[in-house]
Amino acid sequence: MVELLIPIVIVVLVVAGVIALTGLVIISERQVGVVIKRFSSKPLPAGRLVALNGEAGYQADTLAPGWYLGYFPWVYSIKKVPVTVIPQGEIGLVVAADGAAIPAERILGKTVDCDKFQNARKFLMNGGEKGRQLGILTAGAYRINTALFTIITKQSAQQQGMSPSDLEVYQIEPDMVGIVTTQDGAPIDEGEIAGLYLPGHDNFQNAQAFLEAGGRRGLQEQVLLSGAWNLNPWFVGVEQVPMTEIPIGYVGVVISYVGKAHIDVSGVEFKHGDLVNVGHKGVWVTPLYPGKHPINTRVMAVELVPTTNIVLNWSNRTESHNYDQSLQSITVNSKDGFTFELDVSQIIHVGALEAPKVISRIGSVQNMVDHVLQPIVSNYFRNAAQAYTVLDFLNARSERQKEATGHVGGAIRAYDVEAIDTLIGKIIPPPALMQTLTDRKIAEEQNKTYQVQQEAQSQRQQLVRATALADIQQEMVQSEQGVSIADLQAQSRIKEAQGEAESIRLRAQGEAEAVRAIGDAKASAYRAGAEAIGPEGYTAVQLMQIVGDQKVRIIPEIAVNGSGQGGGSLVEALLGVMLRGEMQKVSAPSNGAVADKS
Repeated sequence: MVELLIPIVIVVLVVAGVIALTGLVIISERQVGVVIKRFSSKPLPAGRLVALNGEAGYQADTLAPGWYLGYFPWVYSIKKVPVTVIPQGEIGLVVAADGAAIPAERILGKTVDCDKFQNARKFLMNGGEKGRQLGILTAGAYRINTALFTIITKQSAQQQGMSPSDLEVYQIEPDMVGIVTTQDGAPIDEGEIAGLYLPGHDNFQNAQAFLEAGGRRGLQEQVLLSGAWNLNPWFVGVEQVPMTEIPIGYVGVVISYVGKAHIDVSGVEFKHGDLVNVGHKGVWVTPLYPGKHPINTRVMAVELVPTTNIVLNWSNRTESHNYDQSLQSITVNSKDGFTFELDVSQIIHVGALEAPKVISRIGSVQNMVDHVLQPIVSNYFRNAAQAYTVLDFLNARSERQKEATGHVGGAIRAYDVEAIDTLIGKIIPPPALMQTLTDRKIAEEQNKTYQVQQEAQSQRQQLVRATALADIQQEMVQSEQGVSIADLQAQSRIKEAQGEAESIRLRAQGEAEAVRAIGDAKASAYRAGAEAIGPEGYTAVQLMQIVGDQKVRIIPEIAVNGSGQGGGSLVEALLGVMLRGEMQKVSAPSNGAVADKS
């Protein structure tokens, strides 16, 4: 075993001898060689820690990776330190152990050209200052002379009394705004509350440029938007606040407490306030429209102004906007000395371009309600009520409402506000008058009810009459038809009678003609018989024929005288019988019936 160690020891001694004789130094790829000179004929200047001209002590120049000769161990001590690595998403803070003194008005060392603190010589020769540095290291690998610079990373933050989160790249969340407060720079000018906007410093990531541009210490007007920022936590502090959101139906009037010099652009006609352009101190003439805006709420105020109609209630009711929460029903006195209350609603509208004027003049929508509308509306109704009695005011409600609309509209137009309508709500008169009005109304309604009932009765009578007429309509039709039928029947009987009369006339005429013909025939026959047998003989023949035809009994009724005297002849007897018969025919009924012979 000993025999094996002897060669190794000899090799080590040889190498050490070579190194000692040649001063060989080897620096690997991930190392930095920090040189310490053990002695020198030139001492370090007072107050200096790092040598620039070969003085004894820590040397400004470091050794990069490689082989070096001449660094004899009795003259130099080489301290090999790892390369400084800043991971992605992190930053490195720098503390310089040597350099010029930081001026009293600043707290951080200025940034100088030194290859991101990798060239200590340039740092010192270019005026680098001792202490905490404005400059930072971003993600990457750096060959740092640790004798001059101390690099604070996330891993070493707690050892330096810092939070690891301070060494992370700063993130501004979406829909948020970063309000910046700087820790270094000249004091803010008198009369200002924040440092004005300055360009050219890459959103506070280039602290040296910010200071050289005249940046002020403290609250800043400029804000940071959503994103990742390499910020030096020794230089800036950031407070995240939500973006200013302007809802639909509103505009935002910006009141800026910082900005360029105040220059009024409202014009000579607007004498009740000042308006300025965007970026100036004062009320901006251009409002913010619906959306999200990156407003620095520490140096600006945004007054929301509704551009839709605003309803304000002088009553126990409050709208969701709460502008009318302090408004109450209006108490008024009437002409007849009564006190009563009114509920009033006022509808107003503020135009988008008029909103800055309203805010400049009054300060806020709430002030407009409390200090403008409230006295205008209340005083109008108090004055108007004194000209009327309570009942007149109640009965002429529509007229009072129209008058109020015109008066209030003209009054508030002077404040760049448009009055849409004035509405009278509930009117609360004294109970006694209310009872009187109620009784009157009830009486009127009862009268209307009676009239309606009367009309209903009249309608009912007409209905009954119509129903009765409908019920007898069939009988009337039947009667009318019966009359028509009777008339037709009468006409028919008249026609029948006329026909019968005509028939009788014709029959009588025919019978007369027949009798006449028979008479003529008989006369002719008689004349012929009389000529043949003589008048008396023929007459006797005719008589005998009649007796025979009529079967007349002549024996008992004729007295025959045996001597032939005192009576007549046989012919005379027969003529008497015939004459008697003819007399009976004359005295018989007209219908021709034969009288009984008794």
